[in-house]
Amino acid sequence: MSWRSPTDRPSRGRIKLQRADSRRHHRSMLLQELFAEGPASRADLARASGLTRVTVSELVGELLADGLVEELGAPTETRVGKPPTMVGLVPDAKHVLAIDLSVDDHVAGAVLNLAGQVITRDARPLEGRRGDAAVEAVRAFAADLITGATSPVLGVGVASPGVVSPDGVVLDAPNLGWHDVKLAETLGTALDLPVYVANDANTAVLGEFTFGGGAEGGLMLMRLSTGVGAGLVLGGTLLHGDGGAAGEIGHVQVVADGEECACGRRGCLETYLSVPRLRRRIAGGGSDEGVLTEAAGHLAGALAPVVATLNLGELVLSGPLDLVEPLARIAAPLIRDRVMPVSAEQFVVRATALGDDGVLVGATGLVLAAELGVS
Repeated sequence: MSWRSPTDRPSRGRIKLQRADSRRHHRSMLLQELFAEGPASRADLARASGLTRVTVSELVGELLADGLVEELGAPTETRVGKPPTMVGLVPDAKHVLAIDLSVDDHVAGAVLNLAGQVITRDARPLEGRRGDAAVEAVRAFAADLITGATSPVLGVGVASPGVVSPDGVVLDAPNLGWHDVKLAETLGTALDLPVYVANDANTAVLGEFTFGGGAEGGLMLMRLSTGVGAGLVLGGTLLHGDGGAAGEIGHVQVVADGEECACGRRGCLETYLSVPRLRRRIAGGGSDEGVLTEAAGHLAGALAPVVATLNLGELVLSGPLDLVEPLARIAAPLIRDRVMPVSAEQFVVRATALGDDGVLVGATGLVLAAELGVS
């Protein structure tokens, strides 16, 4: 029998903390089931979660008291014996403030409910503000927009261009002049709310995966806006990469002596796919089809190795639909032609199912995941 000193024993405080964490996890399991599958009885929730019926009943009681779920009565079909009482999420129990900073020289935002439905929205120009001035503009915008919430605000989700650390520090966002900006901490203090910040492409892929029917086998979302970035979900997990820079494919060089990029290098993929540059080429006399075909060629060259290496199931393009819908159509066969048949057989390229709200919905998902454990 091994011996442990008294200092090896877990303290009462630690035991209480572990129990609280366990209970929070169990609550999240039930919320996730209701979020993903819709209304269910307490018995259904017990079967799905593996928790005892007593535990489920206690947790449902807590969720009812918190207003996050409601009893919906018995199902319509008839059964022998006493019918079960169904419970379901209350979408407007809480609201979420979502902010999108990836739009060219604008800050856009919305108040959404727990189902990702927009309650109110707004946008305003940044008018060239960069650095601290841009941070202040975002703070003022958020403070104004939050007044449109008609339910308690669960938290704030912010989608920022550039490289963002897991704790909400914008490490590098050249288009906004941000370097090592503690955006989550700054906004959280100013708004007195939990604030979660992530790269705009990562928020968009979370929105697609959570609300847009994204494939669990392997989903890559490429966000076309002022810049170009990508988010990846594999096996239901968002990939961050070493240093939080996973998905920065917009700064892969595709032309050795191409146009200068915002990052200071030349010939990056972003110089062919960012929305302002695509618009400029089309306005300069290039046909829509010709400009998008050239862009699709560069896209295929950069992405085919990624598709083959990860055996991705879907590539989703997010951005203005008049650009991403034809670009998806043109790029699909070009990518399939560059990979083996086993990789191309089930591979799909499509425009986002969430339209222009994909990033805002994804920012909502950041808050749901962090605060409720729902994804």
